[in-house]
Amino acid sequence: MKYVLLFASAPDADLSEFPEERQGAVMAEIMDWWARYEAEGIILGGERLLPSTASTTFRWDADGNVVTTDGPFVEANEEVGGYAVIEVPDLDTALAIAKTWPALQMPTESVEVRPVMDM
Repeated sequence: MKYVLLFASAPDADLSEFPEERQGAVMAEIMDWWARYEAEGIILGGERLLPSTASTTFRWDADGNVVTTDGPFVEANEEVGGYAVIEVPDLDTALAIAKTWPALQMPTESVEVRPVMDM
């Protein structure tokens, strides 16, 4: 089955208690984590995303017209900063992999695991 791992963080989080050198070490662990699962053929694709302030959103207005806005339309406590598409045998395996995401060591980070609809 395919799943999407959505990597999110609190955009206005205070990381002052998480030293810069530790942040750098976590980033290195992220690169190793990604390379491992990609080499094993589990990660099929994915990317880091620019901040939501760089986004463009389309929506319908009350008159049925498409309206374009710059920046995020949905207000949220967390912002998706990247994603990975993985293929594993089952949800338990997807959850086990998500739990090893190195950025979870930082208090501002989360991973959402979402099944991909089988069409």
